[in-house]
Amino acid sequence: MTCSKIFSGDLPELTYNIIQYLRKDISTLYSCILVNRLWCRLAIPLLWEDPFSLSTQNYHYINTYLCFLNEDGKAKFNEYGINDNLLLSNTLFNYPSFIKYLDTFKISNSVEDWVITLEYKYNHILGKLAYRSLLIENEVNSHSFEVVLDMNFYYNSYFDDTIDLILQYPNLTYNIRGLTLSHVTLSENTIPFLKFLSSNYNSISSIVFKFPLYKIDINDYSLVENYLSPIIISQNNLKKISFGSFVNLYNPFLTLKNFNCSNTLNTITFYFIDFKNIISILQEVFDQLNVLESIHIIYCYSLNPDFVQQIIKVIKPFKLRSLFMNEIILNEHIESLLLLLQKFSGCLENLGFGCGKMGETIYYEQKQQLFEFIIKYCKKIRYFYSGIPYYYNNNNNSSILLRNLGQALPSRLEYLCLALSFITSDLEIFLKNSQNTFIKKLLISNKFEYTPEEDERDENTKILFFIKKYIIKKERIKYLAIVESDSNASTAPVELFFLKDEVNEYKLHNIIVQKYEDLYIDTFSYINNHTQC
Repeated sequence: MTCSKIFSGDLPELTYNIIQYLRKDISTLYSCILVNRLWCRLAIPLLWEDPFSLSTQNYHYINTYLCFLNEDGKAKFNEYGINDNLLLSNTLFNYPSFIKYLDTFKISNSVEDWVITLEYKYNHILGKLAYRSLLIENEVNSHSFEVVLDMNFYYNSYFDDTIDLILQYPNLTYNIRGLTLSHVTLSENTIPFLKFLSSNYNSISSIVFKFPLYKIDINDYSLVENYLSPIIISQNNLKKISFGSFVNLYNPFLTLKNFNCSNTLNTITFYFIDFKNIISILQEVFDQLNVLESIHIIYCYSLNPDFVQQIIKVIKPFKLRSLFMNEIILNEHIESLLLLLQKFSGCLENLGFGCGKMGETIYYEQKQQLFEFIIKYCKKIRYFYSGIPYYYNNNNNSSILLRNLGQALPSRLEYLCLALSFITSDLEIFLKNSQNTFIKKLLISNKFEYTPEEDERDENTKILFFIKKYIIKKERIKYLAIVESDSNASTAPVELFFLKDEVNEYKLHNIIVQKYEDLYIDTFSYINNHTQC
């Protein structure tokens, strides 16, 4: 009875809560708009919050947005053959009003794709017109508006347009609550823009600073970093901050001690940070943050005993919710890392081992010791990633992982990515041991070492047999992606998504098979999207 009322629209508040729970589930939201008018009205705003982040043909949204231009705005497109026949005249919703996320890099890519579909080649002038029109004419007034500004002028042809528009039209981003400065590099507009941010916005609740991972002029880094501290200090309600790939984080990190941050900041994410530059002030800063709730450490460096001691000595309570390691685990570091895990084992939710750097030797014994400790004590893991360096084939590490991981998983896991090099018998053990775990998104990438004497097709068949035996019958996976490739590139990769008969069989059991690259979520994006302000 209750279910029928929900679908008929008799319980609108309950229906609203159900739809909100599906915010990130795009395919299900598309199904919801077909149920009835109420479900459609509730689902459409969620689908149009961030349309340019969708993985398939997101440039089609541009036609819809441009139809909301005034007559003068539309007239500018006439000379390119874009008229009322192409731009819709009637729409059911005011789609621009639903935008809550503005990622300039994704929009610029979509604009370029859109132009190419119209003219079969890229017209930069038309692209600039469309890009500027989208930003200027469709101003967003959402209270939770988030802006991602890609400042890499080497790859973003609209970098200067973005900065110019924001400087000319301050109301364009007046109500932003989340700000991401990605690939921060130096151009003639960078410094004026950073000064503008610190002077005009004081209610941003989430800030992400991401420098490029590749090396550029260190003087450019230092000059830009000097203007980040004023942005931090100017905020009255900063709750979440992320630092990525800094050369020297000392001054921006020390700024967190200011009065505003000390009473509002609850989440800090460190991404590819070398802690040796701030290890002397770690405890000092943390002890000034009165409401700090959690920190996330993603592929950072210098996770040595000095770092661990600083963290353990912090007086103010907080939780280490994410730990991803990507560097050599030295013998003298293993005990201190175990101490760190012991202190935070009850709250650690996101965990991963990266692939290391090219040319580095992975210390498997130390990694195994850490992993065995994690299996025994860390019982709240929701997101797990494990990878091996593909240039260094070693099945022993994968075997240890698969033979022990299944029995250590919680009853529900949001995301599990296994990028390994394994044999099917080890995969069967993992699948058998994890039968009581529901995994929302499971990704398996196997880099096997192929020899001509082996029949790789038979090996693939065995993998699919075990997947069906332990997963498909119990319907304990919602999204699945599997790809196998030869580590020597002697054979073509095989991906489950392209095996149509297999995909249809999974679909009958409510399991959605996707391409590996579409289902894959990089660690930083997952952490950033799942930590609320």
